[in-house]
Amino acid sequence: MEHPDTGARADFAVVDIDRERRQGLPEVVYAPGKDLHEITAIVGELTANCSGPVLVTRIEADAAAAVLADVPDGHYHRRARLLTWRPAARRRCRVCVVTAGTADGRVAEEALQVCLAVGLDAHLVADVGVAGIHRVLNRVDELRAADIVIVVAGMEGALASVVGGLVGCPVVAVPTSTGYGAALNGMTALAAMLTSCASGMSVVNIDSGFGAAMAAHRLAYAIEARG
Repeated sequence: MEHPDTGARADFAVVDIDRERRQGLPEVVYAPGKDLHEITAIVGELTANCSGPVLVTRIEADAAAAVLADVPDGHYHRRARLLTWRPAARRRCRVCVVTAGTADGRVAEEALQVCLAVGLDAHLVADVGVAGIHRVLNRVDELRAADIVIVVAGMEGALASVVGGLVGCPVVAVPTSTGYGAALNGMTALAAMLTSCASGMSVVNIDSGFGAAMAAHRLAYAIEARG
């Protein structure tokens, strides 16, 4: 089956300008491994050819400043390491981003800011890990009011199972690399989330706040597309 060429071509990239039509969001730029001129050129193609929000993930402050000098009117979220242009209008989908501990905050901030950039009605519930189980139990009503919950947890990753058992909405779990030796840089939390008895929970890659936000976007977009 032949498909039309919907990419904007450069000698180093084919920018997928049709992705906005297919998925409700333009292609997102992952900064690591790219030179500044490559990031700037791709962002330029996206801002010129798409109408929705344009995002660059995992970009450090000095590189972000250089890109903004060439493509103005964007905003840099330092803790999330996220560059955004043209954030989307607020949508009805309510997302609650929950962290087990303060050390998980940077990953959670990436999830939160990406959700906000794509228009999801997102907020943060911080530091409610299972070492003090009363902390999350005190926020149950808030969690149950959400349409989607993103749980960000390292160490043994138990918070995702706890939340997954407390709410009826979709839960997206993000293992983080937080923890001492046997945490194995997030592998222990990842395995715990994948083998959780809280059935139906989705699990994304280690430290991927972005991946969790995109899962939430796809869930919301699928619902919205069907009216």
